[in-house]
Amino acid sequence: MYLGYYARRMKWPLLRSFMHAVKEREGMGMARQVFAFLRDSLRYNISPLEWYQFGFAGLGHEEKLTWAGTGTMYEFQLSANPPDKRGVLDDKRRFHSAYREFFRHPLWSIDELERDLSLAGRVLSGHERLVFKSSNGKCGATVKVHRSANLNPEGLVEWMQAHGFDMVEAFVEQHPALQALSPSAVNTVRIFTLLDDGGQVRILGCRLRISVNSHVDNLAAGNLAAPIDEETGIVDGPGVYSDITRPSEKAHPITGTPIVGFEVPFWRETLELVHKASLMHPQNRSIGWDLVITPEGPGLIEGNHDWCKLVWQLPVGRGLKSLLDVSRDPSMIVSGWRE
Repeated sequence: MYLGYYARRMKWPLLRSFMHAVKEREGMGMARQVFAFLRDSLRYNISPLEWYQFGFAGLGHEEKLTWAGTGTMYEFQLSANPPDKRGVLDDKRRFHSAYREFFRHPLWSIDELERDLSLAGRVLSGHERLVFKSSNGKCGATVKVHRSANLNPEGLVEWMQAHGFDMVEAFVEQHPALQALSPSAVNTVRIFTLLDDGGQVRILGCRLRISVNSHVDNLAAGNLAAPIDEETGIVDGPGVYSDITRPSEKAHPITGTPIVGFEVPFWRETLELVHKASLMHPQNRSIGWDLVITPEGPGLIEGNHDWCKLVWQLPVGRGLKSLLDVSRDPSMIVSGWRE
């Protein structure tokens, strides 16, 4: 069943690119690679692309067991975040309503704009830039930043409908330190949490998502993710891509600002926010929180019930599947990465 799913969802040009890269680096022929990733897909519950992204060509059995792939994460998240409880996380409008106290920017649904004919004018006049989204969009695929001056309040709802947007939010100004790191998009912090069997909040990892000449910062859109030390809020490893043909980056490839050693502002406040938010709806036990760091402090962007195993594991360069066990007290993440 999983193999059929992977085949339907496969990005074939990317797979071919990965295969050529491994052939060149490892001297492993194409047929041998196909046999290996099909065998390991069945054995370790990973997708063929993850076979390359996790570096399975050079790993032994025990190391391969430590990685959480698509199959493992689907089953874990199905249990941790039951489908009938996920609605508050699936719909960005519901999420904003439920977690409004942790936001630093306003959000409006298309329904609100339709009900209040004067609201569009107030939204456009009150904010220089706006971010249009689909309430159930994933991986930044349905996000558009637009200058308010170029929009017409009378035709705003029709414009949103024509482009598939059902919500709009005020553009968030990020902290100057993050703006200097990468000004092309708001660079968010991703923190993974898990409520254990005792109802205690465990942090499974902290990452900084860094845009690279993109209006979004998602790893799937070709951007970087770097590990953050939970205790200090300092980035303690280079940024990595999900594309194995691209090298890791110790400094931003466009701005030149160092990534390793970057200190995330308001770190204590960020951890406190995530801890409080994690306890608000305990029926969803494991969430990937996206936060913006503004000049005034941290604020929520969204919470993900199907958070990404690549953003979680690739920046530290090792498998973290053992941390998903809620019945034990896992050790904290030790930073590490591939050169």
